[in-house]
Amino acid sequence: MKVLVVGGGGREHALVWKLAQSAVVRKIYAAPGNAGMFRKAELVNIAPDRVKDLAEFALRQKIDLTVVGPELPLTLGIVDAFQKRRLRIFGPTQAASEIEASKAFAKRFMQAHHIPTASFMVFEDPNRARTFLRSAAYPLVIKADGLAAGKGAVICEAKDEAMQTIDRMMVAQEFGQAGSRVVIEKYLEGEEVTVMAFTDGKRVVPMVSSQDHKAIFDGGEGPNTGGMGAYAPTRFVDSRLMQQITEEILEQTVAGLSQEGRSFKGILYAGLMITRQGPKVIEFNCRFGDPETQVVLPLLEGDLVEIFLSIIEGELELADVRWRDGAAACVVLASEGYPGPYEKGRRI
Repeated sequence: MKVLVVGGGGREHALVWKLAQSAVVRKIYAAPGNAGMFRKAELVNIAPDRVKDLAEFALRQKIDLTVVGPELPLTLGIVDAFQKRRLRIFGPTQAASEIEASKAFAKRFMQAHHIPTASFMVFEDPNRARTFLRSAAYPLVIKADGLAAGKGAVICEAKDEAMQTIDRMMVAQEFGQAGSRVVIEKYLEGEEVTVMAFTDGKRVVPMVSSQDHKAIFDGGEGPNTGGMGAYAPTRFVDSRLMQQITEEILEQTVAGLSQEGRSFKGILYAGLMITRQGPKVIEFNCRFGDPETQVVLPLLEGDLVEIFLSIIEGELELADVRWRDGAAACVVLASEGYPGPYEKGRRI
């Protein structure tokens, strides 16, 4: 079997590493991949957002399975484009991917389907957002509606900071069009955790829990990043809490998306806060997390290709999903200046 992995980060490296262990995999391509992958994958110079070029490459090379790592190609409809060409691909459709592409959609969806999350307001006019902030209770969280590479959520402790955040997001457009609409929500207190799950649109099989750390500096200080490190599993998510998360959040979400004609096949990522009232959703992603994938996949026993194919065929109940004892940790090294402007192309 020939496999194409779309993306070029640590998450995709972990996917390539795990897929290479399958007895049925003969060749792996990574587009664009990175220099660390070359021992296990042939690198292809196609960016993840060049959906048509990726589809043409898959046809030309007779790729048997394409696995999509990052969110951007999913939200651009890569799965729909591949399916039209009868190419086998792992990931949700463009309609299902809106659960990550728009935080406003995700919050309204959770409200409609009674999925626990923080109370919120959505604003498209910065003046209306400022008016709300003048009388709001703090702290609160302001989120860019669209994709911002994990950096579009700001915890605001006071009114002045919130006003500046609205100016940066909505007026100066620090995150481009992603910040033209914002979600302002109540700040949740508790322990943050990630639970990713395999789903074929009907059944849900959760992975081991993990916890990533988004602040750039030690001690949770500094601005948020896409993630500076992670570990798995977490001790505080026991079997009882995992069952509650699965039934009240993951299964409810998959069922709700199906009811709305957005059947979700792939990886559903739930970023959660474990509050005194129980688990509540901070955000949903439509793909494997980064850096959580780097600590979860080493704990997965069995064949990842088999799991992916069972999901594509709508037969997740046939897959052998087992987890080994032990733990895994990941530390992210970033170029100086990240998550702001930073020097690229430096030798590692």
